[in-house]
Amino acid sequence: MAFTYHRTVRFQDTDAAGVVYFANVLAMCHEAYEASLATSGFNLKAFFSNPAVAFPIVRASVDFFRPLFCGDLLSIRLIPQKLQEDSFTIAYEVMATEKVVAKAMTQHVCIDAESRKRQSLSVEMEQWLQQWGDR
Repeated sequence: MAFTYHRTVRFQDTDAAGVVYFANVLAMCHEAYEASLATSGFNLKAFFSNPAVAFPIVRASVDFFRPLFCGDLLSIRLIPQKLQEDSFTIAYEVMATEKVVAKAMTQHVCIDAESRKRQSLSVEMEQWLQQWGDR
């Protein structure tokens, strides 16, 4: 079951041409990721400042199908998928007026925050993947 996050495009998201600046679409997708973690019971402060483990993004991409403007109401659908014992991807579908306007993807790896070496995903992340992933 996918997680859906709702958001309005703000003026600060746009560039001089009045459309959403391309990098801000990834920022909006990351907001959806954070919201899905919070909905699953993660303490975001503890998660993002954990001195033992981190989940850096190692790959990201966005495909745009139409421009987004200030005031557009968005639904961002997120579906994570486990890749290996230490990594996962998140597919995002950004919709406005019931049309897909962009698709994005982020790939994350789980690392020991001190040594920076890969390690297996935590039980909590495994549960999060199962909760929101495609079954």
